[in-house]
Amino acid sequence: MPRPRQSGRHRRPEPVAAPEGAPALVLAVPGTPDAASRSLAEEISFLARSELPGLDTRVGYIDGGDAEFPALEAVLAQAAAEHKLRGGDGARSGEEGPAAVVVPLLAGPDNALLRRIRQAIMNSGSGAELTDVLGPHPLLAEALHVRLSEAGLARADRARLFTVTTAADGIVLATVGGPEAVQAAGITGMLLSARLAVPVLAAALDEEGAISRAADELRSSGSRQLALAPYLIGPEISGGLVEAAAAEAGCSAAEALGAYGTVGRLVLSHYATLVGVKLQQAQGQGVPAR
Repeated sequence: MPRPRQSGRHRRPEPVAAPEGAPALVLAVPGTPDAASRSLAEEISFLARSELPGLDTRVGYIDGGDAEFPALEAVLAQAAAEHKLRGGDGARSGEEGPAAVVVPLLAGPDNALLRRIRQAIMNSGSGAELTDVLGPHPLLAEALHVRLSEAGLARADRARLFTVTTAADGIVLATVGGPEAVQAAGITGMLLSARLAVPVLAAALDEEGAISRAADELRSSGSRQLALAPYLIGPEISGGLVEAAAAEAGCSAAEALGAYGTVGRLVLSHYATLVGVKLQQAQGQGVPAR
């Protein structure tokens, strides 16, 4: 039997649910499709649904093309066909809305990938709408801090009076996507620097020698124990690239952002902003870290 609702000011808020007829949330996953990227996308989708019950989440791969890893274009076309059968969301808004909202699974801007996503949307004929990439954002700085602390490269909490002997005194923030992506990563890097009270420099992981140059610059300014923090969700790059760059720069590396709770929260926030759904109550309940 369901428990009776608490009365008074201490009662829990009513959970927010996806509006009837709301468009599907489609994650656009970069990189070579494999079991790891599918697991990651499914976990982030779960995190989004946990804060907005009833949300229709789907996964489309930018480089997909079969039943196991469906291409983004095919996923959007199917969402549009199902949306048309349901008659759109006219009952909710008075006019037919988009069949889907596409959220790129990217921490920063990668113009080459974003062009391919826009092309897939156009080819699908779905009328889907595209959100911004996830960063820069303070929640990603939090996720970077957590990944560094998990690797023993940063204190988990600045307020606690203890030290980590392996804590870095300089961070190289590695990203991909060209100069614009490095600039955007630098904004999140400033937020991370404020959290850790150590210098942070952003550099391009896909530019030869860029990580080593950033490491040399940090060392020349006085840092002695460096760490590499991937400003990546995970699927964007091939396996081993982060480790190779860290070895070249002579420093340890943390894990990519992955399916940390704030990543799922940002995905949902981008979707909700475009659709017009308020998430204050749902986000107040928190999302467990993964």
